[in-house]
Amino acid sequence: MENTFIYLDSCNTCQRIKGELALPKDILLQNTKEQPVTEEQIEFLKQQAGSYEALFNRRAQLYRGRGLHEKNLSEADYRNLLLDHYTFIKRPILIYKKEAFIGNSKKVIADAKVALS
Repeated sequence: MENTFIYLDSCNTCQRIKGELALPKDILLQNTKEQPVTEEQIEFLKQQAGSYEALFNRRAQLYRGRGLHEKNLSEADYRNLLLDHYTFIKRPILIYKKEAFIGNSKKVIADAKVALS
C-alpha cells in the first residue's frame, strides 16, 4: 500500500491536521471527494482497524439523512456504504509504511507524528 494521506479538501479538521503533520513530499494526497477510496484501500484499512464499522463516520450528514441511525447495520452494509459515498469514511487517514492512522483523535495524530519523524 502506497504512502497516502486521505482527506476531504473542504474539511477544516483535515486541513489543520495535514498542516500539523508536515507531510513529506513522497506522500500521495488523496482528496476523497475527487478520488474516492478504492476497494483495495478499504480492505487494507479494514485489516488495520479490525472492522468496516471502525472506518465508518457516523457524523456524516447522510448517516442521519438516509435514516441509517435507525438501522442495525452489518459489516457488509458498512463496507458497501464506505464504497458508496466519500463522506462515510472516517478521516483523515494517513497510510505510511504499511500502517494506517485513522481519524482525528489526539492519540492517532500523536502516533502519526511519531511514525513520520
